[in-house]
Order: sequence, then structure tokens, then C-alpha cells
Amino acid sequence: MDMCWKWLFWAEWVYPDAENMFLSMKIKHLFVSETQANTYTFFSDFNDSAHYGFTMIHLNTKEDCCGCHACLSICPAKCIQMLPDTEGFLYPMVDESLCPECGLCESVCPVINPPRQEGDSVAFAAWNRNEDVRADSSSGGVFNALMQCTFEQNGVVFGAAFDDSMTLCHQAAHNEVEGQALRGSKYLQSTIGTAYQEARKYLKQGRQVLFSGTPCQIAGLYAFLRKEYDNLLTCDVVCHGVPSPKVFAAYRAELERQHGAKAQRIAFRRKNFGWKRFSVSLSFDNDTEYRRVLNEDAFMIGFLSNTYLRPSCHACNFSRLPRVADISLADFWGVGTHHPEWDDDRGTSLVIVQTEKGKSAFDACRQDITVHDADLNVAIQSNPCICGSVAPGARREAFFSDLNTLPFEKVMKRYMRPTPLWRRRAGKVKRLAGRVLRRMRVI
Repeated sequence: MDMCWKWLFWAEWVYPDAENMFLSMKIKHLFVSETQANTYTFFSDFNDSAHYGFTMIHLNTKEDCCGCHACLSICPAKCIQMLPDTEGFLYPMVDESLCPECGLCESVCPVINPPRQEGDSVAFAAWNRNEDVRADSSSGGVFNALMQCTFEQNGVVFGAAFDDSMTLCHQAAHNEVEGQALRGSKYLQSTIGTAYQEARKYLKQGRQVLFSGTPCQIAGLYAFLRKEYDNLLTCDVVCHGVPSPKVFAAYRAELERQHGAKAQRIAFRRKNFGWKRFSVSLSFDNDTEYRRVLNEDAFMIGFLSNTYLRPSCHACNFSRLPRVADISLADFWGVGTHHPEWDDDRGTSLVIVQTEKGKSAFDACRQDITVHDADLNVAIQSNPCICGSVAPGARREAFFSDLNTLPFEKVMKRYMRPTPLWRRRAGKVKRLAGRVLRRMRVI
């Protein structure tokens, strides 16, 4: 039962209230085991959890679940818990002894009942005219302009932010000061918490609501609301996939061990070396700082090699055109190849407008941003996640096997080491040669 104790220790560390959560379910020591039916069943040290009646929402496979929290948010009996599996991803588990069998959970599941994705996708290149805002943003600072327009209408903005315990969760912002925490890329899946319910409350009050998140979170919001609201504007990010929170917790703990202090803040996208060569930064409570460029940071190396993404991200139901939100935001990677005048390495956003509501909102904030019409097909060439999913990393299965058995320091060295300099330079030469040949129309 060593793995059981390791799992429980991690769960209580990442989720401080895990002990009370487990006790409330009458199961104290838990671990996860995959059955032949390709579903997950929870066990106690001595008793099969079927004795307590825990089951999962009925999907074709467990891997279809995107973790959007719509089922948990709609449940009137509060009988659904989001619990982590051995890879660290949260999945909905139902206590059948409390379940009224109303069917609401499955009716709002965006995987079972996907929202309609309609409209024409129109692309723009854009960046904030305030250079301080742009420098402090992951891309071009367009989301900040959308936030400002919402606040000017006495609206509320929802987005992902780290709390005091460095847990990423969805929060509501009512002014620019509160909105600062929602800015910037966070390469984790946020916990929705009560954000869907809060958004519905403000919508019913007639207040303008801007809700931002991953495409599956936006789909979850629409499914939860179950009706159209004229005062709701949605904004999704073009998502590479969400990495395991278990891996991030281990990564953070390893850096805390190396620095002999607790991490207080993290920034995934610092522009100290430019927009394209961004850096990851963690600050600690002993006034030390960790900073690495993206191809030298262990967490980003594993993330960008698709080693520990959520299984559903490899067959995402919502990474397609037209996209699910009113407006989609992304980095306009490769923009300098076709429009060098739009690329000063300070950050250029790709804005994809899907709906009339999105167009009106984008037009309303144009006074704060520089905008150019763009070719969506050109943008897709350098950012294929606009309309497709990434394949699992070749070493994904081996990684998680070692993650659960080896010290994380060894796992980092085995799977998350920087690419050798000679290989990076060879790749750069190859890409440059390909670019030159394409311009010469040789290939």
C-alpha cells in the first residue's frame, strides 16, 4: 500500500482540505486503480468503494472527460466530487447514496452534449497601445483592453488567477486592480469552483460579464447556463493542452527544495529576453528568484513535448473552427514571416472573432489597441492548435510510470532536460533553410 500513502500525501499537500473531503465521504485512504471496463474505481485500504456507491459520470471512456466542472456545478444534491487520479488530473466522482438520479450532470456535460459552434471566424493581428500593458502581457495585451471595456460598463470579469496558496482557480474581478491577477498565461488547468454559479448570478442581475478560460471551460459554462444571455461575452485561449497539476506540484516542490524557501509567485511568460524567447520565473519568500528561458525550464520542456497533458487534450472536442467562444485569443506566432512590420518582438496577439457579439465587443475597445486584418490560414500554419489537437508525447506512459515510483529529481533528468545546444542550432538552420527555399518556390 506504499503507493496509496504516497498518493494521499500528495493529495493533502495540493488540496489542503483533502483530509476533510475524504472523511466526509467515509473513505480516508484512497488510491486509484484502472479496471478492465476502462473506468476508474476508488478503493479504501480494506473495502471496495462500490460498497459506498461511488461511480463516474457515464462517458465512453474516462479519458473523454475534460475536467470542466459543469457537472459538479449543476448538481443539486452536491453529491459530485472532483478527485485526482494517479496522473493528478481531476475527474468527477458521484456518491450514489446521495444521487437523486435527476440526470442534470450528464445533460450539462459538453462532451456528451456539445454546444453548437457556429459563425464565421475572422482573424486580426493586434496589440495594446499602452506599451507598459503590452510589456506586462503574455502576448499583445488585447485581453486587458477587453477587461477595461467590461469594467467601464460596471461589468464583472472571470478568469484564472493564483490564490495565496499558489493554487490556480477561477476568480471574479470587479475593477482593474483585481483584474491584474487574471492577466498572463498560466499553463495549468484552473479549478472552476463556484465561478459558473457566480457568473449566472451577475447575468441574471443584468450586469455585463466577460468570462475567459480554456475552450472546454467556455463550453462547460454554456452547458451549465442552458440559455443565451445578451450580456455575456466569452473569450477562450488557443490552448496547447493542460498539464498535470501533480507534475507542477512536484516541480514547484523541487525548486523550493533547491532554494530552501517557499514559492510565492510564478510568471510563465516574462519578456525579459523578448516575446518569442520568453522566460519562466518563480520568486521565493527568502527574496531569491528562479528564472529560465522556455527551452531550459524543466516544466516547460515537458509541457511543450506533450509528455504530461490531460488525456482529453489529445482529442479535444473544442479545438476546431468555428471556435466555441465569441472571441479567441492567441500568440500570433510566425507573424513576422509574412508581416515583419507587425513583429517588434514585444508581443502580437492573434484575435479570432466568431460572433456578432464578439465583433461588437472587439470594435468597442479598438481605441486602446492597434489592429490589422489578418489571414487566418497563415496564423494556423504557426499555431495548429487553433483547429487541432496535439499528439501524446512518445514517452508519456513511461513518464507517469516513473513519476509514481522515482524521486522527481531523477524524473526531471530523464524526461525534462534541455535540448542540447547543437541540436537546437541544427533545428534553427533547418527551419531557416526551409523558409528560404519556400520563398524561392523551390519546395
